[in-house]
Amino acid sequence: MRRDRGDEITPAGYRAAMPDSAEWLVFLSATLVFAVVPGPGMLYVIARALSGGWREGVRSVLGTAAGATVHVVAAAAGLSAVLATSATAFTVVKLAGAAYLVYLGVRALVARDEGARVELGEAASQRRGRATFLQGVVTEVLNPKTALFFLAFIPHFVHEDRGSAPLTFAVLGVVVVGAAMLADLVAVTFAGPLGQRLARDPRWRVRQRVASGLTMIGLGGALVLAENA
Repeated sequence: MRRDRGDEITPAGYRAAMPDSAEWLVFLSATLVFAVVPGPGMLYVIARALSGGWREGVRSVLGTAAGATVHVVAAAAGLSAVLATSATAFTVVKLAGAAYLVYLGVRALVARDEGARVELGEAASQRRGRATFLQGVVTEVLNPKTALFFLAFIPHFVHEDRGSAPLTFAVLGVVVVGAAMLADLVAVTFAGPLGQRLARDPRWRVRQRVASGLTMIGLGGALVLAENA
């Protein structure tokens, strides 16, 4: 059946579906608080920056941001609701994410100390960069708490009666991801250079690797204990 012209969603309708001025203030304030308070994502990128330096930290941030964006798209499309309503789906994703974090942590613990970090060739550097980015993506995609956060927070600011709810949800989700990414980049800005300086000391290299590995194993354990809220 054809839709009447009055039923079409116009650009003005899209804008109307967005929060009003007062709601934007609340939304941005809450987003800022969520972004700057250290959570699993920030702890993960700090651990990577301390163990691999500023570049590795930035690549991890970009990876976790891309993974969070996957959750935004899935939530906007209604797919993330499956995690909120299905205990089995939530548990499967949760355990997969925890296992992956523990794997990364154990690999860091058993890695050989190859001495002070040396300049890699261009091909090797690109491979390492891709691997770090993809690890960040997988780590965030396999965190079901990220999906539940978007489902619990963003709908309060979406006006379904005014326009396209999925589009509004996606826009607000990208704003949240962007704020979290900026906060993580600030953390990496401080952690990365510190990690590079400490890497010159053989004893600190070992401590860095152990601390990074234990942090990721701890994050995996925390994810295992997470409950479907």
